[in-house]
Amino acid sequence: MQLFALGINHHTAPLAVREKVAFDPSRMGQALHDLLRAKPVREAAILSTCNRTELYCAAENPQAAADWLAEYHSLSPQKIHPYLYQHPQQDAVRHMFRVAAGLDSMVLGEPQILGQMKQAARAAEEAGTMGTLLGKLFQKTFAVAKEVRSTTAIGANTVSMAAAAVHLSARIFDSLAAQQVLFIGAGEMIELCAAHFAAQKPKRMTIANRTLERGAELAARFAGDAMRLEQLGERLADYDIVVSCTASSLPIIGLGMVERALKARRHRPMVMVDLAVPRDIEAEVSRLDDVFLYTLDDLGQIVESGLESRQAAVVEAEAIITDRVSGFLHWLESRDTVPTIRALRDSAERARRHEVEHALKLLARGDDPAKVLDALSHGLTNKLLHAPTHALNQAEGNERAEVSALISRIYRLNSGE
Repeated sequence: MQLFALGINHHTAPLAVREKVAFDPSRMGQALHDLLRAKPVREAAILSTCNRTELYCAAENPQAAADWLAEYHSLSPQKIHPYLYQHPQQDAVRHMFRVAAGLDSMVLGEPQILGQMKQAARAAEEAGTMGTLLGKLFQKTFAVAKEVRSTTAIGANTVSMAAAAVHLSARIFDSLAAQQVLFIGAGEMIELCAAHFAAQKPKRMTIANRTLERGAELAARFAGDAMRLEQLGERLADYDIVVSCTASSLPIIGLGMVERALKARRHRPMVMVDLAVPRDIEAEVSRLDDVFLYTLDDLGQIVESGLESRQAAVVEAEAIITDRVSGFLHWLESRDTVPTIRALRDSAERARRHEVEHALKLLARGDDPAKVLDALSHGLTNKLLHAPTHALNQAEGNERAEVSALISRIYRLNSGE
């Protein structure tokens, strides 16, 4: 049984492919059960974010999990295999450490990915698909991520997706102070975006959410207002900037809705930023003359700007990760000896029990306690030494020298102790 990490991310696949293999958070438990039931996978966790979909498994063969990924999303394996990576054992451990530390993110050092990995671990625990191997790996992953972030400057000067969204909007509108901004969704990413836009003091900020109460709660923090998603069609034309990031499996804003909004706005320009995977805004909207539609991949080009200043921190982080990978692999290897250690202890315990029972019988018969203790110690010594002595006597040729050296090392016969 080995650990494997496999999936696709922003390095290997465009947004059009990534959105096809994204998982609905509300159905994550069902997906995990399906993976373990349908394929020879013992343990599993699924990480599904805007920029990556990854399966972390304890399995004999990762190809089964890769095939399941395509099957689950009703795709032919050929559709995703060109973009798929598979990391076995050591590489899987290193990959998870790097992902959690933000070294593999579109925004180098961004902190959100660590929270998303913790959510993936929590979902696997709740689904009952987290076993000893993955459980230990996730624990170590979170510890390494914390160490990297606390001892290096990997997160310093990070240009976030939220900041990039503001930057792109400022390209179209000289000042955001006169603009009305609509946020669709009320999750962590929208919360970050709202905070960045609020710093620019726009004319108005509105949160559109399926649950009005949650939207109103977030809007109140930024002196904004809220509305239900059902009101988008009638009110979209009021907004100059739209930022969307929901977990919807289908687009929320379609081409027709935007066309009607542009007509009502008399073709005044609109900036639309789609941070969702799958996309919240139909891709065809980008063809409209008066709409500037940006996706995650567009924002990725902007966040590269702060990369150079963090290269020294990357070197430090990679060194920490390399050392911690070695430590985790040592723990994995030590697990292979556990059955032998347990069997050795059981054997010694049986010998001890036998001699103690014999000694108790002698004491009950009235034998001299000193002689009974002496007999017990001799009997136990003989039993414990029988196996190595027998192995040494039975060995021949080169094997005898090897067995002799092994016994000398185990019992420290040449150490003077």
